[in-house]
Amino acid sequence: MFKIVSKEKLNDIVTRMYIEAPLIAKKGKAGQFIIFRIDEHGERVPLTIADTRPEDGTVGIIFQTAGKATRLLSEMNEGDEILDFVGPLGKPSELDGYKKACVIGGGVGTAIAYPSAKALKANGAEVDVIVGFRNKDIVILEDDFRACSDNLYVTTDDGSYGYHGFVTDKLRELLEGGKEYDLVIAIGPVPMMKFVCDLTKEHNIKTLVSLNPIMVDGTGMCGGCRVMVGGELKFACVDGPEFDGHEVDFDDLMMRNRTYSKFEKEEDHKCNLGLKQKAQA
Repeated sequence: MFKIVSKEKLNDIVTRMYIEAPLIAKKGKAGQFIIFRIDEHGERVPLTIADTRPEDGTVGIIFQTAGKATRLLSEMNEGDEILDFVGPLGKPSELDGYKKACVIGGGVGTAIAYPSAKALKANGAEVDVIVGFRNKDIVILEDDFRACSDNLYVTTDDGSYGYHGFVTDKLRELLEGGKEYDLVIAIGPVPMMKFVCDLTKEHNIKTLVSLNPIMVDGTGMCGGCRVMVGGELKFACVDGPEFDGHEVDFDDLMMRNRTYSKFEKEEDHKCNLGLKQKAQA
């Protein structure tokens, strides 16, 4: 069993937790992920490692309430325990040797981008961060990113906070203004990563993306997380989850991610109905 040491609501639908898991806290690195299961009846859900604290043996996770498992986890509190917390899984980010990097996060993907920005800064790189949200109300991790970046640019689709526009608009403005990077990391919604990669390809900048295909076991056995990279079949759980963004077939990824959308909506409806009935009881 793994104890929830702390819980913090970052906005209405995003929660940060620190879980007591000493071995993962000692070995986990930027880019890797864990898989949790609340109880013996729960589904296996992958989450990127948002932070590690070897000194107290805890691992930070940040998640959006999007389905039954994350909804149940969001309702748990400090001191509660979950059954499984497995990791670190996947390959760590390869961040050594870069001098000037731009880390881009979109929505809850900013949580996945944070450890990369933190690691690059610790390695001595100059780090610019661009984070994008729909509006001011859902902005997260602003102070965390400010602490590990040389320049932080917050963008909102509706202009309610920071720069009015998309992360790609801000990146294009910086590049056309003379900014030079030897690495861009883009993490967030698949269309966002695709458009960032289209832009960086024009400027011949190496770009890494963290992919989020459907995943079951996280060890390469099920084959559910297969993605096409450079015309070859890869498994995100063991070959990634980070890949060269200029080689990723994003259209195939988006199609595969929609495979179970009908069933996901049905289960979410059932869960919402159950919560409503529970509240009325």
